[in-house]
Amino acid sequence: MEIENIKTLAALKDSGYKSKSIKEELRQNLRDKIQKGEPAFEGIHGYQYTVIPELERAILSKHNINLLGLRGQAKTRLARLMVNLLDEFMPVIEGSEINDDPLNPISRYAKDLIAEKGDKTPISWIPREERFYEKLATPDVTVADLIGDVDPIKAANLKLSYADDRVIHFGMIPRANRSIFVINELPDLQARIQVALFNILQEGDIQIRGFKLRLPLDMQFVFTANPEDYTNRGSIVTPLKDRIGSQILTHYPEDIVVAKAITKQEARLDADQEAMVYVPELAKDLLEQIGFEARKSEFIDEKSGISARMSITGYENLLSTAERRALKSGDEKTIVRFSDFLGVIPSITGKVELVYEGEQEGAAAVALRLIGESVKTIFPQYFPKIEKLNKPDATSPYDDLVEWFFDQSGFELPDDISDSQYQDKLNNIKALEVLIQKYQSEIDKKDRNFLKEFLLWGLVEYKKLSKQRFSKGIQFKDLYGSYISGF
Repeated sequence: MEIENIKTLAALKDSGYKSKSIKEELRQNLRDKIQKGEPAFEGIHGYQYTVIPELERAILSKHNINLLGLRGQAKTRLARLMVNLLDEFMPVIEGSEINDDPLNPISRYAKDLIAEKGDKTPISWIPREERFYEKLATPDVTVADLIGDVDPIKAANLKLSYADDRVIHFGMIPRANRSIFVINELPDLQARIQVALFNILQEGDIQIRGFKLRLPLDMQFVFTANPEDYTNRGSIVTPLKDRIGSQILTHYPEDIVVAKAITKQEARLDADQEAMVYVPELAKDLLEQIGFEARKSEFIDEKSGISARMSITGYENLLSTAERRALKSGDEKTIVRFSDFLGVIPSITGKVELVYEGEQEGAAAVALRLIGESVKTIFPQYFPKIEKLNKPDATSPYDDLVEWFFDQSGFELPDDISDSQYQDKLNNIKALEVLIQKYQSEIDKKDRNFLKEFLLWGLVEYKKLSKQRFSKGIQFKDLYGSYISGF
C-alpha cells in the first residue's frame, strides 16, 4: 500500500506496519546494506578499515555514539550520513510536536486525539532527511533549550494552571523523538547541562520543572568531541561518558592518496576555473604534503590538529592564483606553477595554531617553511637524493646546473608573465632539461615546466642554490655567488 493512501490510523494498521525503535531501524537497514555489499557511508575516505567498521559495530549494538577526534576529521559528516540508514518515510500522528508513533503514542496530545477519533486519527509521513537534528554545544545552552520548560504564554492562552502538563514547551530533544540527534563539541556543554542528559540516555525519559513527566523518548544520540577540549575548555562528565555506548576515535588521512581524494571531493571549484587551469599531479602531492608536514612541525601545536580544510581551501586558492595570473597575462589556459603556491599561504596561516616558537617566526614564515619541507620530502621521489656531506672531489648530478647559476648574476621568474615567456625562461637553462630527460623522461609534457621549477626549489631547500623574493617574482642565484655579492 502506497503511503499516499495511508492517512488514518486504521489504514496504517491495515497496511501491516509494525513499530520499531530508531536503533532497531538503523540496525536492520545497516544489516541489509552489509549483506548486499553496499557502502553505508559513501564519500568517506581513509576510514574503510578503521573508523567505519567500529561505527557499524556500534550501530549493530544499538549504542549511542561519541566520535572523538581533532578538527577536520569528518566527525559531523559521519553523523549526517547515518540518516541514509533510516527508513525512507516514518508515520507520525498529525500535529504531534514530538513525532508520536501512531501505534505507540507517548504525548498527552496524541493519546487524547486517539481517544477522541479512534481509527480515524490522521496520520502524516516524515521523510528521513527531516529526522536529523544537530546542536552545537556552547556555554550558553540551557536545559530549557534541550529538554523544555514551562511556557507561561501557553498557560495564559489555554487558561491552564502550571500544574497541567499541557503548559510545557518541549525543547530540541523531545522534538527530535524517533530521530538522530547530534550534539557537536560535547565538552563545551556545561556540566550541569550534561547531567540533564543522564535520564534520556539511560532510561529514555525527561523531567521538566518538577513535572513528573514520563516520556520514553526513542532517540539515537551521536556526540562529537575534540580531545583538545578535555584540557582547555571543559570535559565530558564521567557519568555521561559511562552512558555512551561506544566511543570511536577518528584520525587524519594516513597517506597522500587518501588526502588527495578528500580534497578532490570537497574542493568547490568553478567550471570555468577547472577548464582554464591544469594542475600537475606533483602539485597536488605537494599541496597534501604541506598538511603532513604541519602535523609534525615544531612550530605548530599538534594538539589542535590540522584540518583537512587546509588542503581543500589551499587547492581552491592554488587554482585561483593560477587563474588570476592567466587573466592578467591574457592566456586562455594555463598550468599551475610552483610560484603559485605562494597564493596558498593565506589558507595555511588561518588554519594552524602556532606554539611560542612559531609565533616568533611569524605565521607566513612558518607557512613558507612548510612548503619548503614538503619539497624536501617529495624531492627524492623524482631526483637523486642530495646528501648533506660529500667528499671534496665527489661529483653530483646537479653540478652543471649549479655551475650555470654561478655564471649568472641571477635568474628571475616574474609571477605574472605569460605561459610562453615562462616556458622560454626555463628552456634557457639547458641543464634543467638534461636532468629531466635523464631522471623523468616519461613525464607528461604538460608537467615538465612545473617539474623544472620544482627542481630549482629543491636545490634551494638542499642549500645548493639560493632564492629571494622581490616585488614581482622570485630570483634564483648560486649559493656562494650570493655570499660573494653580499660582500
